[in-house]
Amino acid sequence: MALIILGIILWSVVHLIPAVTPGIKARWQGALGKNGYRASFSLLILAALLMMVMGWRHSLPIYLYTLSEQIHLATIGIMTFAVVLFVAAKLPSRLKRIIRHPQLTGVALWALAHLLANGDSRSVALFGGLLTWSVIEIIVINRREGQWQKPPAKGLYIEVLLLGISAAVFVGLIMAHPYLSGIKLG
Repeated sequence: MALIILGIILWSVVHLIPAVTPGIKARWQGALGKNGYRASFSLLILAALLMMVMGWRHSLPIYLYTLSEQIHLATIGIMTFAVVLFVAAKLPSRLKRIIRHPQLTGVALWALAHLLANGDSRSVALFGGLLTWSVIEIIVINRREGQWQKPPAKGLYIEVLLLGISAAVFVGLIMAHPYLSGIKLG
């Protein structure tokens, strides 16, 4: 469990540095250059992910709560929207006119869906930690950036593309879930 928590702390600190302490980011880039900064940032994030995964796999779950079996339908609905938001972050979708931070909101929804489906200690630590990080990150970025400038709307073809890519990603995640998490869906 400690490894999960350390991974979440590392993930959160590395992600929050650019938003909370731009001076540290500037010194980091100054010391390593732009590419060195990106490489070290990526390596630290990869280390955080590995810590979370290894912590997950080596923690014995203690069941804290169990929700109704019907919650799985809500979980699938939330996950579907989370995937759409995550994909929308990379496209000039109209969703960006409604939701300021689609990728972070997608992460928050992903974490919430997993908290609804899994009431064990390691799930609460992992998904609760990532939900907390994503909400804090949204708040910090909003404070730093100030007034939201909504992007212009693009053609409808982008929305069709968004739905197609999201459907493919969702199916891929369902198929890969047993290999990624060790938990088969359904």
